[in-house]
Amino acid sequence: MIELYTDSSPNGFKITIALEELGLPYTLRHVRIEQGENRQADFLRLNPHGRIPVLVDHETGITLFESAAILLYLAEKTGRLLPTLPQARWQAMQWLLFHASSVGPLIGQRVHFELGSSEKNPAAIERYRQLSNAVFAVLDQRLAGHAYLAGEEYSIADIAHFGWSHIARIIDFDFSAFTHLSAWHERVASRPAVRKGVSLPAPATGA
Repeated sequence: MIELYTDSSPNGFKITIALEELGLPYTLRHVRIEQGENRQADFLRLNPHGRIPVLVDHETGITLFESAAILLYLAEKTGRLLPTLPQARWQAMQWLLFHASSVGPLIGQRVHFELGSSEKNPAAIERYRQLSNAVFAVLDQRLAGHAYLAGEEYSIADIAHFGWSHIARIIDFDFSAFTHLSAWHERVASRPAVRKGVSLPAPATGA
């Protein structure tokens, strides 16, 4: 009933993790960005911005792009991964949107300037190092008093942030000085659905 169009990327990992956590059957469609498949007409009909992930739910006739919207949709569809009590529910929403508006974009820019750009811009590299460390500090402060971002309950807010903290670890954006954030990362990383989710799809080879 569900098709997920994605590649091996932090935003894609959010949705593979969520689907694995929820145990929902789905078909994975590997969109190989390095080969330009995200710019083909069939994919652009699903997302005119040409970005992954995209979820198509044939049961409801709903097609969505933007990982935060997809996470909210899956949580609402199943009644899981989003607290029911108003205080915790709105905490989950708040931290999900903090990720979507600040954390993901800032780390993404740091990846570009520090690792992706062929021309090094020291001022931009330093700026995004400082900004990413600032959001790590905010998360660390929140997690000093809570097991998870919404409180004591694991939610889509944790899944969203983990997509990028996983990549930060892989590419050595060190956040080990933020001890509460690091402990949270390990707690989430140990979940079986998370371990499976970050392995899907098979990494693009560029061939």
